[in-house]
Amino acid sequence: MTELELKSLKKLYYSIGEVATFFNVNTSLIRFWEKEFNFVASKKTQKGNRLYAIKDIENFNKIYHLVKKDGFTLEGAKKSLKSKSDVVQKDNREQLNKQELILKLEQIKKSLLDLKK
Repeated sequence: MTELELKSLKKLYYSIGEVATFFNVNTSLIRFWEKEFNFVASKKTQKGNRLYAIKDIENFNKIYHLVKKDGFTLEGAKKSLKSKSDVVQKDNREQLNKQELILKLEQIKKSLLDLKK
């Protein structure tokens, strides 16, 4: 599934059959990936049918490309996805630190300008 196709998804939830069709795989593989990768979680109906949000489908897309296209093992895909999420978290922390620093510097500037007056 391409980025463009992911953006064209309209519904809030998709059945396991629809998700399997998106990636041209069996539903059993979708269930297996859900079990192996703990960041993908289906919502279940009262009858027990799995429903996946668009975020879950995006995660399946990452898994699909790593495993099926790039040839990663499941363990390799898990490590790759974990390291990418670690990098994103680190970038977010650095961004917050920069924002805090800017705020502190602006406060100091304001204090100095007040003292100058």
